[in-house]
Amino acid sequence: MAAVVHQPVLLSEAINALAVVPDGIYLDGTFGRGGHAAALLAQLGPQGRLLATDRDPDAIAALPPALAADPRFTLLYGPFSILPTAVAERGWQGEVSGLLLDLGVSSPQLDDAGRGFSFLRDGPLDMRMDSAQPITAASWLATVDEAELAHILRSYGEERFAGRIARVVCETRQRQPLTTTAQLAALVAAAVPRRERDRHPATRTFQALRIAVNRELEELDQLLADAAQMLTVGGRLAVISFHSLEDRRVKQAIRGPQPDASLPPDLPLTEAQRQRVTSPWRAIGKPIAPTVAECRENPRARSARLRVAERRV
Repeated sequence: MAAVVHQPVLLSEAINALAVVPDGIYLDGTFGRGGHAAALLAQLGPQGRLLATDRDPDAIAALPPALAADPRFTLLYGPFSILPTAVAERGWQGEVSGLLLDLGVSSPQLDDAGRGFSFLRDGPLDMRMDSAQPITAASWLATVDEAELAHILRSYGEERFAGRIARVVCETRQRQPLTTTAQLAALVAAAVPRRERDRHPATRTFQALRIAVNRELEELDQLLADAAQMLTVGGRLAVISFHSLEDRRVKQAIRGPQPDASLPPDLPLTEAQRQRVTSPWRAIGKPIAPTVAECRENPRARSARLRVAERRV
């Protein structure tokens, strides 16, 4: 049987959003299985360059031979927060034409029960995007304080029953360790008094734990703060997010810091103050959602949103 080819979400939309310059320098911070990278390289000329990163050793090991042999392409092992250093080492600071991020967990990670990302398949409670890091979801849950766990579930999962779930988790772990996805999913399902339509009761909890274990939002905030300095004026930032926590951060980064609302709106600003409240970005269009056809073919694409911005200063 032929292997199933992984199709990235919003593939053509993301590549089009980058407005690829054939001899430009591009960054792919979330290589995955190389779908976006291959499509981007197809639009680059001999002088173009693509630098990609991925924190998942499985993604590094699955690098297609054609990409590995392409002299225009380099893949680095590590989170995308290493990109500013990698760009500086190559002397590309301020010369990058585009940066692409496809956030969240990938289909190959979700479909592998051994990775522990999904409550739909029983497996070890792992959830590490980088299997070399020491802290798994199970080890984190074994020691986290109840109040902190409730805060994480509320903040990262937007879970309204966070306190109840945290209490049940902490009571249960005193009797037996929580080591499998099925254990945790059943525990959460029993703790939640009311269920959302068409959503498993453990969905928000699994999202929150994954984000916490992998420090996903800290990674995103760090790169968004450094992104403009890597890009040339007119360079594009394209970010695909899958939930409101990510999308809100991208939106705010593009919008930039806002003036102090307590000050009179007509108060004159010094040049230094004006620079602090002026975003280096210009938003390009509205957020792009997958088509009905793509969502039908890949239901996991439903929540995806692509935001695009251009460095203007």
